[in-house]
Amino acid sequence: MRVHVVSDVHGRAEALARAGDGADALICLGDLILFVDYDDPAQGIFGDLFGAERAAEFIALRTAKRFDEARAMSARLWATLDGDPREHIERNVRAQYRELFAAMPKPAYLTYGNVDIPRLWPEYVQDGHQVLDGQTAEIGGLRFGFVGGGLRTAYRTPYEISDEEYAAKVEAVGEVDVLCCHIPPAVPELLYDVVARRFERGSEATLEAIRRTQPRYALFGHVHQPLHQRTRIGRTECVNVGHFRGKGVPYILEW
Repeated sequence: MRVHVVSDVHGRAEALARAGDGADALICLGDLILFVDYDDPAQGIFGDLFGAERAAEFIALRTAKRFDEARAMSARLWATLDGDPREHIERNVRAQYRELFAAMPKPAYLTYGNVDIPRLWPEYVQDGHQVLDGQTAEIGGLRFGFVGGGLRTAYRTPYEISDEEYAAKVEAVGEVDVLCCHIPPAVPELLYDVVARRFERGSEATLEAIRRTQPRYALFGHVHQPLHQRTRIGRTECVNVGHFRGKGVPYILEW
């Protein structure tokens, strides 16, 4: 059995269309949408609406953790547009989802990332796509558990939830052979992004579940350039499957 796993697609539809080539199934761990591209400010919803120069200023403020200034700048820019800013965002998000789900290979098992908008997915998910969050699926004789979204941060991305809600989803998954999450377990070397030079938030609930149940694998994304791509916790191989927008190739899991 061969499964390809991707995370942090961030708008890269052309590579996503090829991500299932040679695989029995695709797993997508979320973050389909590209709102702002830290590597190329001209890309993404923010850059499309306000231009690369303004996007670069916004990125610089967020990188410096000047979140209040970044939000104030963003508010000023949104005020220059006609109508409700949420309508502009949703229209652009819908356009990206339309393209991405059309490109998504089949069969595919998906969960949400922290920048995704779950309420919109049912309109674009196609036959052969199975969305799971706090749920399990059997793939090739192994039990896979899926936990989507992220924990609350100063970045206030769309699908951030409380620690308690996240922990309840981890608990609902229970014992599995492969635990698939968008965010990593709370292990410092898995959370530090060497390019952004910051720690992302990881899940203590996921870490505890791994220690307690010892799945064969724990797969995740979210941290684009991690200090360590993988580590072991007991018998569990913990793997960051890679920044798909940047690399364009899936992680391969075979058994």
